[in-house]
Amino acid sequence: MNQPYHYIGLDIHKRTVAFCEKRADGKKVASGTFRTDAASVVRWARERTTPWIGGMEATIFTGYLYDTLSPFAAELLVGHPLRIKAISAAKHKNDSVDAETLSNLLRADLFPESYMASPRVRALRRALRFRNFLVRMAVAMKNKTTGILMETGIPYEARRIHGKRYFQEFLGNLDEVPEFVCEMLHTNRALLELFEQAQNDLVNALATHDELCERVTRLRSIGGVGDITALTWALEIDDPARFSNLKKVQSYCGLCSGQNESAGTSKRGPLSKQRNANLQRCLIEVAKLAPQWNAPLKAVQNKSLEQDKNRNRATCAVARKLVAFLMAVDKSGKDFEIRTPTR
Repeated sequence: MNQPYHYIGLDIHKRTVAFCEKRADGKKVASGTFRTDAASVVRWARERTTPWIGGMEATIFTGYLYDTLSPFAAELLVGHPLRIKAISAAKHKNDSVDAETLSNLLRADLFPESYMASPRVRALRRALRFRNFLVRMAVAMKNKTTGILMETGIPYEARRIHGKRYFQEFLGNLDEVPEFVCEMLHTNRALLELFEQAQNDLVNALATHDELCERVTRLRSIGGVGDITALTWALEIDDPARFSNLKKVQSYCGLCSGQNESAGTSKRGPLSKQRNANLQRCLIEVAKLAPQWNAPLKAVQNKSLEQDKNRNRATCAVARKLVAFLMAVDKSGKDFEIRTPTR
């Protein structure tokens, strides 16, 4: 006879975790809080005397607690926050109620589980997302430089101002400019070069990583796909087999509009906000440029523009087709090739 499990809902916060432990019949066994430091988490887990199944919402702290508690749990699930909210909306809300709700969802097999990547993939994904932060900082430094020049009325060539050689010549030829202005420009330039160098080092390290090198090379066989796109796809998608069809992965990438249907009337809205924002942003940016190097994508773009002349819809159409190419290459394990239709 199988040993019965206890079901534990975990409501995660920055410093504490509220928990509610129940049996399969709904009787509460234990409840309370424990701190999120590693020693307290392990101590709490070792106090469980019955095999248990746990559930928690996806938050910024979830990965750390998931890795710490996984060895002690029979099964540990991470839930989709929006779906949990939709299922368990209540008039009264507090930490203990939230933990009990998660426990009840586990008991009833209604817990809306989210995919949890391995710790190594999450670490690599974190590094790539940090690159996005470096890009934003580099752009901020460029904007600050041009802002200082405009505020002080110094003329400059907009297309060349961020070039290293031109910038050095430009600073050398500045006359009658306060010294502190030149110092600010030097500081901005030094920070810009620092951020750009850090970006390049990070991307090169990821592209040549043992677990990613072969996959990235294969994805780059698609015309218009470079290191950033290939790395973003590989780390954000992780395992392409977790998507059963193309529509699901396109929805995950944020390339499908929301739908509101009632009484036989269906309304389509803008692109859904329930998506992987990093992947969506990358695919949309690539879709604007990739048709220059990829004939099938150019054909999709031209066809869409012929139908309604809307460039935004054409970009989305190209992005959806690009997702189809990426999935095909990723699942097959073969380089991309354009196939001519057989008659």
